[in-house]
Amino acid sequence: MNKFFLMNTQNILIMLLLLSGGLFFACEDKDYPAGLPEYEHHYYIVYVPNNNSGITVNRSQTELIKFPVQFYSEFTRNYDAVAHYSVVTPDVPNPAVVGVDFQIVDQEGNVLQPGDNGKYSLVFPQAVKTKDTVYVKLLNNPEPGTRMVEINFEDNITPEYRVDIFSTAFRRTLTIE
Repeated sequence: MNKFFLMNTQNILIMLLLLSGGLFFACEDKDYPAGLPEYEHHYYIVYVPNNNSGITVNRSQTELIKFPVQFYSEFTRNYDAVAHYSVVTPDVPNPAVVGVDFQIVDQEGNVLQPGDNGKYSLVFPQAVKTKDTVYVKLLNNPEPGTRMVEINFEDNITPEYRVDIFSTAFRRTLTIE
């Protein structure tokens, strides 16, 4: 009776394993649409890591400050997508000032100028998914005290495409001590 009971239990376990395996692998093969047309030209720009954290630096730092970013896209297009960012002074007693405390620069340290709209741009050729960097150069302002500034991505909506932000990763706060 013991052997019969063990064999019967083993058979039941094997049968249950086969049936549960069949449930996992018996998915219906459907051809789902690629996506909604209104999102085919919709991209995202975020800071990496994906949060709104800040950094604190010493005003005498000579190496460029690097804020890595991720441009999300699933397509290659016949246009370049442009993400916009701006320098925002938070409501603090001594905000950091562009041209006095820091400059927005390229990877070689060349000063970048904002466009007519007061915003800086990152261009993503053919709207291809990639990583890039926002660079900041400190100017070693001798005035005492801590200074603060935010570098924020903003939505860029054009007739051709939209570069959107994540509310969780659109801002980098820079504190200069």
